[in-house]
Amino acid sequence: MRILHSSDWHLGQHFIGKSRAAEHQAFFVWLKQQIEHHQVDALIVAGDIFDTSTPPSYARELYHQLVVDLLPTGCQLILLGGNHDSVAVLQESQSLLAKLHTQVIPGWLGQPEQHLLTLRNQQGEPAALLLALPFLRSRDLVQSQGGDNAQAKQQQLQQAIAGCYQELYQLALQRRQELGLELPVLATGHLTTVGASCTESVRDIYIGTLDALPASAFPPVHYLALGHIHQPQQIAGNPFWRYSGSPLPLSFDESRQQKSVVLLELNGTEPKLELLPVPCFQPMLSLKCELKQLDALLTPALEQLKAGQKLWLELQLTGADALLSELHQLVQQQLADLPVELLKLRRARTAPQAGIQSAEVLSLTELEPAMVLQQRLEQEELSAEQQQQFQQMVAALLVQLQEGEA
Repeated sequence: MRILHSSDWHLGQHFIGKSRAAEHQAFFVWLKQQIEHHQVDALIVAGDIFDTSTPPSYARELYHQLVVDLLPTGCQLILLGGNHDSVAVLQESQSLLAKLHTQVIPGWLGQPEQHLLTLRNQQGEPAALLLALPFLRSRDLVQSQGGDNAQAKQQQLQQAIAGCYQELYQLALQRRQELGLELPVLATGHLTTVGASCTESVRDIYIGTLDALPASAFPPVHYLALGHIHQPQQIAGNPFWRYSGSPLPLSFDESRQQKSVVLLELNGTEPKLELLPVPCFQPMLSLKCELKQLDALLTPALEQLKAGQKLWLELQLTGADALLSELHQLVQQQLADLPVELLKLRRARTAPQAGIQSAEVLSLTELEPAMVLQQRLEQEELSAEQQQQFQQMVAALLVQLQEGEA
């Protein structure tokens, strides 16, 4: 049996005002090609199908059209709710999609046995057992006790989630015994585990109650298909316990990642795994530089653009130009003839240095304006000449202020 593991599609996302609809359409075309080429029996999407609890209509259309498009392939779809997904929205078409070879698990269903699925290969034979757990909300699992502190609530939720996995795993072992088949046991989840690397676009989902679930909470499943973390990675040193990551970069700090989906092959006792790299459908680039360096740094990215493509740019400017009031206009003029869309412009600032810390222990009567200015200027990437210009300007302002007071 062959299984594809993906997650965090975030259909309907707007990226700094830009729609991702065309990218998602291109990803779905590519995804169907992979399913056909590798003769995939099941596709598991481990949460965050949509970007918000009220996805726009075009995002729902993409979602339903994918189900229809994949029906001729014979591939079984298992779609799990994430923290971004609305349980009610996923439930709307749950029974209808069940007729189209698609099982939707929008949230906790109330009974553990409802989350134990038998996956079948395209010959209709049982090939694996799946502990199909979506994002588990605290209100579904834990009864709040008055007077509990944050640490107690965290421990209760952690124990409840771990208990779900362990109870389901025991049910799977019983099911396997009833079937008389040594079927591999797989599991899903949408959460943060200890040691997982996050990016800017990943939001906390258990704020104040659960930071990260330890890997020891999971039962010894053959494969663990996780969602929520957007960077592809394995956990606990186990190559078969993985976050597939998002197929699209959802923030500029993800733009350098190679996005992928996981192809899992179950054949006998030893599973095989391959990462299928997802093509880049929308070039993105994040730069930190001086304005005079911009053209040279853009050139390699621009040379890789296909006909009709534009580069989405995040720019963090350093040096003297970063202080100019007409900075945005200057940057737009420099980019005017290039296939570049500037989505984010920031002025870079260096971290506070030790000098400003020592000044904070002084009283206001001990501080002189010149001292405060010098310590502030040391936080900027300015030449000695530029610092002197600031000092002269402030000195002139202080003279005017003193004359006015007199």
